[in-house]
Amino acid sequence: MKINHYILGLSLMAAGAGLCLTSCTDKFLEEDLITQKSTDTYKTQDGLDELVTGAYQKLKFKFNYIWAIECYNMGVDEFTSGANNMTGWNAYSTSLNSTETGANQPMWDNMYGLVEPANILIQNIPLYYSQKSANYNTRLGEAYFLRAYAYFELVKQFGGVPLKLTPSTGVETHFTRNSLEECYKQIIDDFEKSYDLLPETPAQTGRITKSAAAHFLAKAHLFRASELYDDWNGSYKEADLDAVIKYGKEVIAAHPLCNDFVQLWDYKKANGDNEKVSEVVLAAQFSDDKATRGRYGNQMHLYYPSVYQNLSGCIRDISGDREFCYVSATEYSMQVFDRVNDSRFWKSFITTYNCNSTKGAPSYTADDAAYLPDGKNVGDKRFVGKEIGVKYIVNDPGDTRFTDENGKKSDLGVLKDGKLEPQHTFIRYYKGENFSWNISKDNTTGNYYNLMPAINRSVALSKFRDGYRDSYNSQFGTRDAIIARSADDVLMVAEAYARKKDYSNAITYLNMVRDRAGYSEGEDRAKHVDGGQAYKNNSVCTGGTAGRPGTECPIYCETNTYYESNNIPVSTASTKSKLHLNSLSDILNSTVDEPIYKALNLTSDYDKVMCFILDERTRELIGESQRWEDLARTKTLEARWNAFNCASTLGQGKFDPAKNYFRPIPQSFLDDLTNENGQALTKEEKQALQNPGY
Repeated sequence: MKINHYILGLSLMAAGAGLCLTSCTDKFLEEDLITQKSTDTYKTQDGLDELVTGAYQKLKFKFNYIWAIECYNMGVDEFTSGANNMTGWNAYSTSLNSTETGANQPMWDNMYGLVEPANILIQNIPLYYSQKSANYNTRLGEAYFLRAYAYFELVKQFGGVPLKLTPSTGVETHFTRNSLEECYKQIIDDFEKSYDLLPETPAQTGRITKSAAAHFLAKAHLFRASELYDDWNGSYKEADLDAVIKYGKEVIAAHPLCNDFVQLWDYKKANGDNEKVSEVVLAAQFSDDKATRGRYGNQMHLYYPSVYQNLSGCIRDISGDREFCYVSATEYSMQVFDRVNDSRFWKSFITTYNCNSTKGAPSYTADDAAYLPDGKNVGDKRFVGKEIGVKYIVNDPGDTRFTDENGKKSDLGVLKDGKLEPQHTFIRYYKGENFSWNISKDNTTGNYYNLMPAINRSVALSKFRDGYRDSYNSQFGTRDAIIARSADDVLMVAEAYARKKDYSNAITYLNMVRDRAGYSEGEDRAKHVDGGQAYKNNSVCTGGTAGRPGTECPIYCETNTYYESNNIPVSTASTKSKLHLNSLSDILNSTVDEPIYKALNLTSDYDKVMCFILDERTRELIGESQRWEDLARTKTLEARWNAFNCASTLGQGKFDPAKNYFRPIPQSFLDDLTNENGQALTKEEKQALQNPGY
C-alpha cells in the first residue's frame, strides 16, 4: 500500500515569520475527513503516526509546480528558456529578487513547513510513542531524515539559514541566520541519526529507508567538500570524501542499477512495476487516485515538451502531454552525448511524433511541384494519421543532406537531397551551417530549431511523459517522482575518488553507468519508449485515440530518428566497448568531451576529469532536478552558463558570481522579523540578513 493513501496535510502559515502547523487536506485510509488537529493529538502514538505520514507530502514539493523548473533546471548549461521566457531564473535578470513571485517564497515556506512537524516528532516520539513498538525507531528515523532533508534543500538554495530545532509554542518573530558550517553540521548529524534508526526495507512502498539516509549522507558530504565552500571547508574535505565513498557504496550494493537505462522511464500505468525497480532509492509517491493527488499532482510532465499542437495534423492528446514548454534543451545537451553509441540520449529525448489527424494534415501545394518526393502529386496529403507527422533531426555540422525550399528554414520546407521531406521536419544543422554552442541570430550557425526568446520547438526530454492522466489538458501527473537513485551514488563515488586524484577507482565507477549506457547486442536502436505509452492502459483512452475526440491515433510514436540523424546503416552490434573507459587517457582525449574542455578553457588533467564527471552527470541525470545545485556547488555555474546557455548572449541578464550562487531570502520573511526587543528590523538590519547583491 502506498503511503499517499493516508494523508494528513501540513502547511506553513504565511502569516509573518511564525511557524505553525495546520491540517488542511484529507486523510484517505478509511475515507473519513480530518478537519482539525490540536497539539494534544501529537501526544499520542496514533497522532504521531499521522503526523509523520502527512509530513511525507513535502517530499512532493520539488515536482508539484513551476518551482521544479525554476530552482533546479533553469539558468544552467542543459536547458534554456522554452516558449515561456523567465529571465530571472534563466538569465539572472533583476526580476529574480526578494519579492519575486515564483519559486523563491514557496521553497522557503514549504521546507520550513516540513521543519516544524519534524521538530514536533523529534520532541514527542521519545515522550509519547511506545519504545516497545516495532515502529518506534522507524518513526524517529523518519523525523530526523525529514528535518535534515528540509534544511539541506534550504541551504543548497539560500546558503546559511535560521536553524530552528524545537517546535513552536506560538508565533515567533526573532530569528538569526546560522552559518553554512553550522547548517551542514546539523544536516549531517540529523541524517546520521536517521541512518542509525531506519530499517533496510520499507514497511510500505515509498517510506524512507537506511539507504535513503545513506544516499543523502553521501550527497551532503560531497556538497560540503565542494568548491562553493572552499573558504571554510578545508578541515572537513578528506573525511567528507571518505564518507561519500562509504555511504555511496552501501547504496549501490543495496540498490543495483537497472540492466537497461530505459527501465527507469518505461512507465505503463500508475503504481506499476516500473515504479518498483531496484535502482530507485526514494521516490515521492503520486498516483491516479484523485482523492490523494493534492492541489498539483506531479507536474514535471508539463515543463519539457516541445509544442506540437499548432503543427498541422497534430492535436494535443494525453499521450503527448500538455506542452507548457518552459525549457528547451541546449546545444550542449545535444553535443555532450555520443549519439551513435550512447543509448541514453535516445532513451531520454523525443524525436518523432505521429500525425493523429489526417483531416488537419497539410497537402503538397503548387509551390512544391519542383521538389515533390517520388510518387507524390500536388494536392496529396503529405502524411496521414498513424504516420510520423513530426521529426527532429539531431545531426552534426557538415551534414550536406538538408537544405530548404524557400530560404525560410520552415518545418514544411525541408529538402533532403533535393526532395521535400513530408513531415514537419526540424533540422539541427542545415548544409553549410557552422557549429556554435549558442544560437546565432542570423542563422549562419546551427539555428537549433528556433530562436530565442521563444523556443517552441526543441528535442524534448521524455523522462517525465505521462499518458495515464485523466484528460488531455490535465496538469495532474500520476507518476512517482524519483528523488534518489543509485546511479547518482555511482557518480558521487566516482567524483569523490577523482577529488582524491584516485583516477583508477573513479574510472571503475564511471564505467558502471557507461557500460550500461551502450547498446546491447541485438538491440533495436530505432525504438523509442517513454511514459506516453501509458495511454494504452488508460481507461479514458478508448479506441486508440489517446483521450482526445477527433484523433485517429496517439501522438506518441514508438520510433526515433536515430539512423536518419546519425546517417549510418542499420546495426544491431553492441556499442558497450565504445563507451567503456580503459584509462585516464580516454577521459582526457574524449572526442565528445574535448570540445567542452576547450569551450571552458580547461588545461589540467584534474580540471578535465572533473568536467568529464559533470558531463557524465548530464548524460545520466539530465532533467532530474539536480543541475543548478551541482553547478553551484562546484562553482562551474558561471562558466557553463556563459559558454552554453544562449541567455548569456541576449542581453537579458548577467550572472554575478558574488550574488547568483545563492537565491534571495524572501522579503516577506525579513519584513516580519523583529529584534530581541520585539521591534521591527531596520532596513539596514534586514539587509544584513539578506544574501549579498539582493
